[in-house]
Amino acid sequence: MSTKAELIQELLEMQRNFIKYENENGMHPDDYYNPGAGHELENYKNDFMEKAVQVLDMAHEEKDSSWKR
Repeated sequence: MSTKAELIQELLEMQRNFIKYENENGMHPDDYYNPGAGHELENYKNDFMEKAVQVLDMAHEEKDSSWKR
């Protein structure tokens, strides 16, 4: 399992790659919401959300908060 810091670095790298794609190709909503098989952003939205929620869970666990999904 990745550490919180590693996940944050992965999220930042994903954002850099997304911005690079957008700058090079422009952005249509379908590129993000419905990219289709084989598209460079095919798994971006789900992968990003999964990692972000992992970071959120870790942060709440560190602070012993009552956050539950």
